[in-house]
Amino acid sequence: MNKRNIVAVDLGASSGRVMLAQWCAASQQLSLREVRRFANQRRRSQGYDCWDMDRLEQEIRAGLAQLDAEGILPDSIGIDTWGVDLVLLDAQGRRVGEAVSYRDKRTQGLMEQALREPGREFIFQRTGIQFLPFNTLYQLRALHQQQPDWQESVACALMIPDYLHYRLTGELNWEYTNATTTQLLNIESGEWDRELLAWAGVPAGWFGKPQPPGNRVGYWTNAAGDKVPVIAVATHDTASAVFAAPLTHEDAAYLSSGIWSLMGFESLQPYTGAAALNANVTNEGGAEGYRVLKNIMGLWLLQRICEELQIVDLCQLIEETARQPACLALINPNDARFINPDSMVREIQNACAAQGMSIPHSPAALARCIFDSLALLYRQVIQELASLRGARFSQLHVVGGGCQNRFLNQLCADACELPVFAGPVEASTLGNVGCQLVALGELPDVAAFRRCVARNFPLDKFEPMNNSAFRATQARFAALSQPAKELAYDKVD
Repeated sequence: MNKRNIVAVDLGASSGRVMLAQWCAASQQLSLREVRRFANQRRRSQGYDCWDMDRLEQEIRAGLAQLDAEGILPDSIGIDTWGVDLVLLDAQGRRVGEAVSYRDKRTQGLMEQALREPGREFIFQRTGIQFLPFNTLYQLRALHQQQPDWQESVACALMIPDYLHYRLTGELNWEYTNATTTQLLNIESGEWDRELLAWAGVPAGWFGKPQPPGNRVGYWTNAAGDKVPVIAVATHDTASAVFAAPLTHEDAAYLSSGIWSLMGFESLQPYTGAAALNANVTNEGGAEGYRVLKNIMGLWLLQRICEELQIVDLCQLIEETARQPACLALINPNDARFINPDSMVREIQNACAAQGMSIPHSPAALARCIFDSLALLYRQVIQELASLRGARFSQLHVVGGGCQNRFLNQLCADACELPVFAGPVEASTLGNVGCQLVALGELPDVAAFRRCVARNFPLDKFEPMNNSAFRATQARFAALSQPAKELAYDKVD
């Protein structure tokens, strides 16, 4: 077949899209079209901060129905979403309780319990996953302790994309890349770790064997009765984004920039030694090997101040921000106080005041504080990662929606003292598509797809220009970003 119609459902923590990719094998041309875009907003239900799974499913089905109405029969469908969150089902396949968001406070203090027993080293050696207070391991412990009425009805637990696979096909699946984000997958065996599940208080029978990306879960049936394959892509959106990152150099690092910033490098072997533990890196599953990375709070901070201050013209805000003095106010973006505060503006101001720094008041000053702090954290993390692998990086690829922020891209190049290549913007969608094309036999592997991405989606380059402000404030920033502060989840208001 010379042409393919590939549907990618890409769900982020603030919005979702149904996208149509058209692939021409003869010309190696790949194009994207947005079919349907919709908001993804958390809601309070039964006292918890939850995802509206019924609405997300309705929006996905509406996007597929629109393609059906256009007379387009997809060759396949793939779904990618954020990680760590799950949906519980009973023996009849009905949802139990709510799909509680990772930003809910029910896991408060549970990571600290785990660090004491079964212990920090024990958990990291078994999973290789970064300690974050909302990991699925702690969500399940919270379920066991706080929602026993939910737990007693559960027959299986599915990550968000696998739940949506189930709703489209009626088939159960546990895709590997998203499973690794749970801090429940044993890094040696690739199976669910029974000892950690026992600590969480849930039975191992809830989880089936993790499957590598690219397997055919089942079929979605359109109104005419046509059956369309549903392929489990690299369902963690960052895994899909890295799949599409045009990493053509072995010393290239990546930064998936969005609500979260995920900075790392690819490796065929995991890093689980003392240095990796002390740096609090994570070894998440990729389409090939591991994504050795660190999670950074990212543009969530900017999104929240824009919501609070009712800022709608982001381009104008960034222009005003670029005129602000550099590095007057700094925060640790990974401080747990910023996970989901009542007021992000007030939380940033309080953090600056506590350190005796200039307090940002205007929107531009607040944004400058965020951008400078992110750039300094990028610098710190890229240095940690280079030390871990024993070699410097030669370039950094910024992908995802955040790569459209040219000012932040330049700050990143300046702070990291590396050339930055920005693009593609639709990285997670493209990686979703790429995994489907490989599964369909249209392309042989990840490398071939990355060459395709580089041809069809040109990159912007940012050279380091002025890093004096970042060098001068590096020591001051380091005092803000001690690992202990990142674990202080009990401080969330």
